[in-house]
Amino acid sequence: MTIVPTNQCKCFLLVVALLVLQCCKKEEPNGYEWKTMEVTATAYNSLAYQTSSNPHITAFGDSLKPGLRYIAVSRNLLNEGLTHNTLVKVEGLEGTYLVKDKMNRRWKNKIDIYMGTDVKAARAWGRRKVNISYRVPILKDSSEVQND
Repeated sequence: MTIVPTNQCKCFLLVVALLVLQCCKKEEPNGYEWKTMEVTATAYNSLAYQTSSNPHITAFGDSLKPGLRYIAVSRNLLNEGLTHNTLVKVEGLEGTYLVKDKMNRRWKNKIDIYMGTDVKAARAWGRRKVNISYRVPILKDSSEVQND
């Protein structure tokens, strides 16, 4: 015996599917803004003695390649919006960097600038306080979502 769903049953299933999709829909950003903060900045290289036995893989699982503009952030900065792939401008450096790694939990308010395998450049950078600017999404508030 074959059970054929009625049109009413099909409509009900379609409504349920649409509701599930609506509930699971990620909130779209309503543009971006730049935030600024002061952090301690150091530099690191993709060398086993500075990182781990696999120095070319980040804590987010990305691959590091010399020449790329990446930074690692202390884990407390993740809560400030400096999440994976966030665009960052670092005072004293040209261009923008991407957050591609996270540091050990012992560090606070700190970034580590990736300098490939150039240990001399990392040592020349040293440790310094810098201002960084980073891009975060502006999410629609609930009143805007209801009016759309």
